[in-house]
Amino acid sequence: MQLIETAPHEFTAHFLFTEYGLDPFFACDSRIKDGDGSQHAEFEFEGEPWHATLSYRDSGLEHPGEQLPTGTEFRLAEMREFELSVESGDDVVGERSFHTHIAPRWQGMRSKGGGTISMPDDLEEGVNLHVQGSNIEFDRYQPLVQRAMRAVGINSRYFDDLHEFSTILDAERYVRIDKNESGPVHARDGPIAQLGHLLENDRTGRRKLVQYDSDENARDRPGYYHTATLGPRRVREAFPSHELPKEVKHYYAQQAVSLDNNRSIAHPKVGVSYQRSFWKEQLDASPTDLERLNRELEETLLSVLAEAGLPLRSGAGTYVDDAYFVAEDSDRDRDIIELDFTQIKHRQESVVIKHLADGIAPTAWESLEVLVTDGGEVSPQDIADETGRHPGSVRRALNRIPELVEREYGRVSLRSKYIADLVHDAVKEAKEATRRAAEAGAKAIEAAERGLDRSTSAFIAWAAKHDIDVRDRDGEELRLEFGVVDDIKRKIREGYELWTAADMPEDRYRMAKIQYEKEIDSGLRSIDKTETKSFASVAWHHLG
Repeated sequence: MQLIETAPHEFTAHFLFTEYGLDPFFACDSRIKDGDGSQHAEFEFEGEPWHATLSYRDSGLEHPGEQLPTGTEFRLAEMREFELSVESGDDVVGERSFHTHIAPRWQGMRSKGGGTISMPDDLEEGVNLHVQGSNIEFDRYQPLVQRAMRAVGINSRYFDDLHEFSTILDAERYVRIDKNESGPVHARDGPIAQLGHLLENDRTGRRKLVQYDSDENARDRPGYYHTATLGPRRVREAFPSHELPKEVKHYYAQQAVSLDNNRSIAHPKVGVSYQRSFWKEQLDASPTDLERLNRELEETLLSVLAEAGLPLRSGAGTYVDDAYFVAEDSDRDRDIIELDFTQIKHRQESVVIKHLADGIAPTAWESLEVLVTDGGEVSPQDIADETGRHPGSVRRALNRIPELVEREYGRVSLRSKYIADLVHDAVKEAKEATRRAAEAGAKAIEAAERGLDRSTSAFIAWAAKHDIDVRDRDGEELRLEFGVVDDIKRKIREGYELWTAADMPEDRYRMAKIQYEKEIDSGLRSIDKTETKSFASVAWHHLG
């Protein structure tokens, strides 16, 4: 199936080479000296011209002396590090390029401040290349490093074999979309907002949902910078076959607001980037992991576009060419994973409903109250201090509701923004029920003090307890205004029995107008609309 081709954007990685020890580092020093401080060269790679520059920079490493701790002679008078800059000769914009910082590695190396620099035990000597570039396919960086090094006079075989500790730090793929078509992506109910609300933790520092609709100069630009960042566990909820943490984004260039529509950068990018900081694992730079990286980024990007209702093929005026993205289709094998937000929402609702139905222990309930009302970072000790409970009791209570809360590094939080909203509603409803119960007791006492009999007091208390507004005025029909009711007929029958027990006019109750709100699904607070009906149309036949 032909689908729109995505483009590579940012890329950052550590390329570690150890097969030849420090020979690549010494070779860089030699070539810099031969060129009086730098080397410049041109070369061709896959039919494209490139420019390479090798230069040097001061080092933050302590000079090891004449011999390294590993026994290798170190004959350099100055401690330097090196930089390799590579730029496309065909790029008129100047953003198809990468920069490489070349630093030595050996066991026992120290910084100029005297601190020891940690090294893996099985790594004796080598060179680390910190590569940072953009608009180049991810699997082209290593061969471009080899060709550029050869062009400036350094043996390319030094950079043949990546060490297993080579690590990808950042990578993004994107498409550019016409600004008149991209609204569904960044809409308040669009895929970015839904991913952020449904799949991320509700505590500061864990959830990352950003929605800026104006630029740095306060100029309005809907969708200017919207992102949702998801860790590995959250990613799997939406994409079961994925594991890499990612950020989904819709964003404009800073100057986009003032540009004409015929400029490509007047239109936004929709991209997906790898977020290394959101997990404890690492993605190496091997061909296998590069393929995995590309697959997950592209599948996520295509799935977000599909969820927004955008076409996944070119030719419909949806996509906009730029210097690095060409709106064309590719028949490469890629999957589109359906983002079933309804299923995710129902799964999270069912978790909350289950615990509420089964009953929550008082300590757990108090902990939930703290979590939904405290906007800062909360620990079990904070909850104990707030509720007056013992910290051990709080921890045990939290352990009983693992589907609702997440505990990590002494912090506790609700598992998602959506769960937080549901729990907030439940807590609010519980507080309101407590208020109504207290009010019912007060009204019953007041009725007794006014000389009303016990049966009349019971009806008044019942109405107060269930938050029913009774309007019984002379010359007007009786009105009973209920709130949200799941079984209106049962409630009306309860009221009828208490009304008649108090020797109140039966016909007046039968002729009453009933107003209530009706729930329409299994959600905690999914309201259809307020309905006003005659008593007879609702429950006449239930009263005999």
